[in-house]
Amino acid sequence: MDANNTSKQLLNIFDLLLAHFGPRHWWPAESTLEVVFGCILTQNVAWKNVEQAIYNLKEKNLIDIEKILNVPNMELAELIKTTRYYNQKASNLKSFCNSIFKEFNNNLENLFNLELKELRSLLLSLKGIGNETADSIILYAANKPIFVVDSYTKRIFSRIGFFKSDITYEDTQKYFMSNLQSNTYLFNEYHALIDGLGHYICKLKKPDCKLCPVNVICSKNI
Repeated sequence: MDANNTSKQLLNIFDLLLAHFGPRHWWPAESTLEVVFGCILTQNVAWKNVEQAIYNLKEKNLIDIEKILNVPNMELAELIKTTRYYNQKASNLKSFCNSIFKEFNNNLENLFNLELKELRSLLLSLKGIGNETADSIILYAANKPIFVVDSYTKRIFSRIGFFKSDITYEDTQKYFMSNLQSNTYLFNEYHALIDGLGHYICKLKKPDCKLCPVNVICSKNI
């Protein structure tokens, strides 16, 4: 399949998903820092659990870099207990906030003013931040164009027939970014739509293909 045809197919899938789900309005938050916290907390847990943790932090007025650094570890962990691995995630939040406070003059925008590659490298150097979390922060908080990959992405597009299910994160990301225009809105909405399809329809064990908006072009047609 040539690059031009691949681009058209990927955009066609985007259009089909958008028509089915509508805009998903990601990332839901009242501030940029809240987006970052959500990206860190959502690792390996359902979003509803993250919402409860964010609510708890807001109740204590803790969507704040300095306040996160000053709150005792055990108290912070208790507030985000619904997110699993809460002790580790409390430490990760503090690590992120410590970096912003010490290296970026307590100003998140100073971090986000870095060039994309430098920003990504720095985020990946922080405790507990891997590829998906770093890229989510870059896309949804820094508003820079990078394609976020998750398990849904690999599941759906391997079933459709674009690549194999054991493709790496880096190769999956490269596939999308080399075949789509570098556009923050497109990457934002596409990832959110993929999440919707994977969560509600293209499930791991029992995909509901009759309801799938891209079933007509799915090579697997499970």
